[in-house]
Amino acid sequence: MVPRPFWLGRIEEAWKRRPVVWLSGVRRSGKTVIGRSLPETEYFDCELPRVRREMEDPEAFLRRLAGRRIVLDEIQRLRNPSELLKIAADHFPGTKVLATGSSTLEASLKFRDTLVGRKTEVRLTPMMTADLRDFGNEDLEHRLARGGLPPFFLGEDVKESEFQEWMDSYWAKDIQELFRLERHGAFQKFLELLFVQSGGLFEASAFAAPCEISRPTVSNYLKALEATRVAHVIRPYSSHRASEIVSAPKVYAFDTGFVRYFHGWEKLRPEDMGILWEHFVLNEIQSRRPESEVRYWRDKRGREVDFILPSRGGPVLAIECKWSAAGGETAGLQAFRTRYPRGENWLVAQDIDRSYARTDHGLTLECLGIHEFSERVGRIRS
Repeated sequence: MVPRPFWLGRIEEAWKRRPVVWLSGVRRSGKTVIGRSLPETEYFDCELPRVRREMEDPEAFLRRLAGRRIVLDEIQRLRNPSELLKIAADHFPGTKVLATGSSTLEASLKFRDTLVGRKTEVRLTPMMTADLRDFGNEDLEHRLARGGLPPFFLGEDVKESEFQEWMDSYWAKDIQELFRLERHGAFQKFLELLFVQSGGLFEASAFAAPCEISRPTVSNYLKALEATRVAHVIRPYSSHRASEIVSAPKVYAFDTGFVRYFHGWEKLRPEDMGILWEHFVLNEIQSRRPESEVRYWRDKRGREVDFILPSRGGPVLAIECKWSAAGGETAGLQAFRTRYPRGENWLVAQDIDRSYARTDHGLTLECLGIHEFSERVGRIRS
């Protein structure tokens, strides 16, 4: 069992704010292992009937553990998990509770309404740079190819069937339980097309005909993927200028391993690395700044900036992702800064060991490796 200090520290910080912490994340992202890794904590697996019987009287259960630190894993298996967490927050504030469970519970209206103001959420992403150090393998090409779910990253030989098994479980235990969708084939086709086009502009009409579904159904499918964090919708940054893209979002798959799987790439080629690197940089931003708004920018001439981190009325951070710093052209940044001159420009590339600055046509560009990028983006004030 590999400890993951970054996430353990994030949970400890969350407990300082509120006694109930919800650890969210897609299937097999490592929630159970992290829960078991917390020191001086009593762990309860709610999938076990014996454990569920212990919690049939939530008040008595919590009174017995008053003042302790407890983990309630797979809490959605309880008859009324929201009730137990509400009682814990309201009547046992000295008890620290970490709850984990499926995205079905997390996305449910009852869960959100009952616990508003009572819990802090820690969003566990696929493996980030800090995790790679902890797992003893900082090979970025391996991370991009295998993805960031620990069983896939660590496995000696991950078969295609394992990715499909994950998808089947996701359909049965998340999508079906929460959204009651009926057409498995259409949903699977939509997911496949979306992941193949991951990182590109999303147009609902491009999916309706191939999947034999309506445009409203396409929108509903995308909302389901976003609610369960299997897809990330990145919207354009714009002041509604006539020359800018103002409505079409970009959609990213949650994990590079699944992008590779749906593309059918057995071995990654140099031309495959750029889009996967873009996904990894986005994952790093979401790990370090889970509450931050992330945008992209594109004008109608096709000039683009990968990610924009806006601030309220202040400077805007523009981020370009390049697998190799040598390929770091700045046409998109140049065009962006003619419209939005205030803010820093960062280029993040895997082959930069030490940061440096360069100037292109009057534009100052900071070139960062992934580790320094991760540290710096984590220090930005919202």
